[in-house]
Amino acid sequence: MAQSTDHKESKASVRIVYRKYDTLQDGSHPFFVCITKDRQRKYIATGLSLHPQFWNDEKNTFRKSVPTAKRQALEASFQVWKDKYTNAAEALADADQAHDARSVATKVSDERKATRQFKLLSYFEELINQFEKTGNVGNRKVYRDVQNNLTRYIGEGKDISFDQITVKFCIGWENKMRSEGLTEITLSVKFRTLRAVLNKAIASGYAKPDSYPFARNTAEQHKFQVGKFDTRTTKRAISKADIRKIEAFEPIPYTGPYASLRDTSAREKLARDLFLFSYYCGGINFVDMAMLKWANVGEDLDGKPRLTYVRQKTGGRFSVRLMPSALAILERYRSGMNATPTSYIFPVLNSALHRTPSQIHNRCNKIMGQVNADLKTIGTAVGITTPLTTYVARHSFATALKHSGVATGIISEAMGHSDERTTQIYLSEFDTDLVDAAFENL
Repeated sequence: MAQSTDHKESKASVRIVYRKYDTLQDGSHPFFVCITKDRQRKYIATGLSLHPQFWNDEKNTFRKSVPTAKRQALEASFQVWKDKYTNAAEALADADQAHDARSVATKVSDERKATRQFKLLSYFEELINQFEKTGNVGNRKVYRDVQNNLTRYIGEGKDISFDQITVKFCIGWENKMRSEGLTEITLSVKFRTLRAVLNKAIASGYAKPDSYPFARNTAEQHKFQVGKFDTRTTKRAISKADIRKIEAFEPIPYTGPYASLRDTSAREKLARDLFLFSYYCGGINFVDMAMLKWANVGEDLDGKPRLTYVRQKTGGRFSVRLMPSALAILERYRSGMNATPTSYIFPVLNSALHRTPSQIHNRCNKIMGQVNADLKTIGTAVGITTPLTTYVARHSFATALKHSGVATGIISEAMGHSDERTTQIYLSEFDTDLVDAAFENL
């Protein structure tokens, strides 16, 4: 292992040498990388060679008689070899640890082994397996979808190295997905995922940043622009008057034949209550509502009821003042139930049946689809033209606050900017009492 030194460690020098005393079968002589450090040398074969009539020994350069294309190709290759070992030499010197010429060669060799460990699709599989182990079901699904899409584009049974992910590759993949009818938002998700995978591969030493295809600043206009996709969504908020219609909605139980199978009134009540609870509690999304337990309901230092929870998607912590309308909904689900601190508030998840992250994820997706279908039924019944979903409650919450004069900095316009984390950051920076006052406007 390299050891620290009492003085600044010097950098090894790297040059290309033409070894005339080594003669190949065709009569040419090979070029080697020569690494020199503390008067010690290490030679690395490049696989490049040249016939002696094209080399000037005295000037240590090409003769004028060498074909231009041949000279340019060799010079370009020399630069690649020099850069590879020069970068390694600089890294070791910057680390200020004792090393020799062989250490420089070893560093390049180790880096080459790391980059060969994974290709694109195999690295996707590695990351997906990690998500599986950590229970990150959401990311696992997104990465699997992107991996499957890339597999179809690259070809079944094939894989590509990271340096083959060029701007040309990205444009070709984009065109293929557009021909399949994928939306701008979907394209954005696909490319942001691919970019994240490349960034992880580079950070882990499995890929080199040299051929990175994505633009990182305005100066890299020639590279692929992930931000070019239009990810804006149509705002789907409803008015306070429409909220009141939903509050007043009471489903009519079905009493005809096979009532136990055809009666959807219990489902519609749940859909109504989840929509309204989301609206009253800061636009909390469906998965977070499904995960709520009675332990999440408590009081603050002033004895005011509060809902405290952790956002499943981001890990952000939220504390919301519970208004009377939200408390009324909670009481409907508390009565007649064994409301222990560890039991779920809403009848979406069952702790005895849904234990693993996959089971929870699949159950939430199934019930959310059911709830959204029931919300559309409710909307039609009360005369709301906007197709209702749980996400509409989130938009409606933000829009209601804005129309009530709440500053955009407290709750960004309909929480609809492209990066939802920005909204969460804004909310966390304001005084809790100010946010509580904003809730009164609901």
